[in-house]
Amino acid sequence: MTASAFKPLIFSGVQPTGNLHLGNYLGAIRKFVALQETMDCIYCVVDLHSLTAQLVHEDLKDQTRQITAAFLAAGIDPDKHIVFNQSRVMQHAELAWIFNCVARIGWMNRMTQFKDKAGKDRENASLGLLAYPSLMAADILVYRATHVPVGDDQKQHLELTRDIAQKFNNDFSHRIAELGVGVEIQMGDETVNGFFPLTEPVIGGPAARIMSLRDGSKKMSKSDPSDLSRINLTDDADTISKKIKKAKTDPEALPSEIAGLASRPEAENLVGIYAGLADTSKEAVLKEYGGQQFSVFKPALADLAVEKMAPIAGEMRRLMADPGHIDGVLRNGGERAGVLAEANMKTVRDIIGLLQG
Repeated sequence: MTASAFKPLIFSGVQPTGNLHLGNYLGAIRKFVALQETMDCIYCVVDLHSLTAQLVHEDLKDQTRQITAAFLAAGIDPDKHIVFNQSRVMQHAELAWIFNCVARIGWMNRMTQFKDKAGKDRENASLGLLAYPSLMAADILVYRATHVPVGDDQKQHLELTRDIAQKFNNDFSHRIAELGVGVEIQMGDETVNGFFPLTEPVIGGPAARIMSLRDGSKKMSKSDPSDLSRINLTDDADTISKKIKKAKTDPEALPSEIAGLASRPEAENLVGIYAGLADTSKEAVLKEYGGQQFSVFKPALADLAVEKMAPIAGEMRRLMADPGHIDGVLRNGGERAGVLAEANMKTVRDIIGLLQG
């Protein structure tokens, strides 16, 4: 019997590829925490994805635990929601192969992130890097997730996820109807029947994109050689305060209007960080601090950053000292995720005609 709607479900993942920083927290993890108050959520450490960036890891297990510790320290509840690492649920890889057969090479070649990461020597890039978006689609759709919190750099991949879902639904429409496993999906003025949802992005917020503390034109990154360019989630209170006070600025006072931040990337970045940490708007920050020099604004920002971030760093250190607890969280989450994934994959196998059972 055809259902009238998909059950709302959040899915998102973070790669275990090094220290998390303030940009990861404000752009993603804090949003994860907020979303769990209103929706069912599945949060994943996507360790299989990390192999596209670095095949041989010396500390992949510890990096996976660190991401998990950040989730927990920030306030994600692993009892009410699901927290696990991707490689524990092999249905992700199984569905990714099916999606490799659904997606078109031309779609993959158009992905700007592949072009950026492959560089000029595209022929020497790994097949995994090219097929990365197919695995991302499988991560989401193996649970039939309806919403994904993503940054702007992943928006194109989510659009591809929708394309893959739509092509699968179209290619197997008769089989989906025959098995009675479809859900009504609104596409413009037309209602169609499909097994996979057209997942919606959750994007935005006052600090969706955090830039380097040393160069406001570059995104805050764990790969920046200068540790002063970022606030790591593991930084203690003194380090957080020092980095904010050393952040690059310009000699002008803060403007009273948003328009005054044009061509002032460092000023705009610090105002955005304050807005993100205070859960307010840039306009509200400028209303309070407009006309003030950075000698006044920076100490206020440093105090706010310490207030919000230092407790997370302390809790992360406590959790990392007990790896057995973190492994237990991931094991439990993997078991729960596996049950959901296998139920959907059994239907997918029936839809495409694989012999099973």
